[in-house]
Amino acid sequence: MILGQVPGGLAARAHGAARELAARGVTQGSRVAVDGGDVLAWLLGADLLGAATLVVEPRWTPRERAAILDDARPEVVVGGDPEPGLPLPSSGDERTAFYLPTTSGSSGRPKVLVRSRASWLRSFEALGPLPGPVLVPGPLSSSLFTFGALHALWCGAELRVRDHLRAFDAREAAAVHLVPAMLVDLLGELEREPGPCALRTVVCGGAHVGDALRARFARTLPDARLVEYYGSAEHSLIAIRRDAGLRPVPGVELDVRDGVLRLRSPLAFDGYLRGGELEPAPEWSSVGDRVELRPDGTLVVHGRDSATISSGGRLVSAEEVEAVLRAVPGIEDVLVTGTPHARLGALVTAVVEADTAPALAELRAAARAALEPGKRPRRWLRTKALPRTASGKPARALVAEQLADGTLAAEPLR
Repeated sequence: MILGQVPGGLAARAHGAARELAARGVTQGSRVAVDGGDVLAWLLGADLLGAATLVVEPRWTPRERAAILDDARPEVVVGGDPEPGLPLPSSGDERTAFYLPTTSGSSGRPKVLVRSRASWLRSFEALGPLPGPVLVPGPLSSSLFTFGALHALWCGAELRVRDHLRAFDAREAAAVHLVPAMLVDLLGELEREPGPCALRTVVCGGAHVGDALRARFARTLPDARLVEYYGSAEHSLIAIRRDAGLRPVPGVELDVRDGVLRLRSPLAFDGYLRGGELEPAPEWSSVGDRVELRPDGTLVVHGRDSATISSGGRLVSAEEVEAVLRAVPGIEDVLVTGTPHARLGALVTAVVEADTAPALAELRAAARAALEPGKRPRRWLRTKALPRTASGKPARALVAEQLADGTLAAEPLR
């Protein structure tokens, strides 16, 4: 079993889940899909049998769901809450397939991956222990939040899972896992209503955290530590920032060619599932991230090729622009993409999420202060709610698609 120590109630439910799965023919090497209910109990129960789990994302379209299940080919699909059961012996070893994450879908159709127990355990070790209680404020259909929940159990900390982030829950936790947009929301709530806050560690992944947001965190939570990590569904944790600069996780080997990262990692996935068959991952692999490896050993991430805009002969990292604009007061989140332009190829376009229309002059001033002219947005839109993936990240491919066909619920900023 991936976790030796699990709280009594959850352990009993996990053993009950294992017994129910075994009665339905699940054995070592099987695949299980969990569609709602007590996700952690089913996940750990399947792991007791040496089976790997896919967690169904409720927001998948029927077409996405059918395609993903066709790739995963699970023996059974379960949901609901399993009854507690008596202990069962565990099967498998560190190489046993444990989890079937899907890529986030932020830049296209999700793909099904295979991750082993060893991949997850080494990831827990790389992040290290956290104080409890640990708050995980998001759905366990997201691998980011599933990782946070299992990491908390690995730490032996009290785990608190919530459907969404509330400042009330965060104030009473010692640590929290979130993404940058959630960090912006949390800091805003704490600034509006100052008061006691028990937070000592904030773990942030999923997207780039800019200098302005980092400074805001230090002002608002002076007694807390911000731990940022960079990774991917395929490679798990690649680099972690605890103080100054992202530094590669020990044992992860980096190779940067023409600005694109390739790596070899003991934390990486085993391969992709296509039509139920495993396509093994290569020894060295890449997801197309553009990076810079500095002489001091720190890593600067410029963004994925799919989040790079070619405008007027310049390559613009959408994530770099987003990090700058996300720090503007009143902006809840922002997504930057390219829209077609006859002369430039693409216009750098910013879609900002805000309840009320922000001042365009303030956004442009922030861009002028931090970005070269060619990186500054030339088209500005405002929406009340960006389409999102399960982890809370803006759904980049969907926004680009809706911009192209005119269905995005957004208005020009003037």
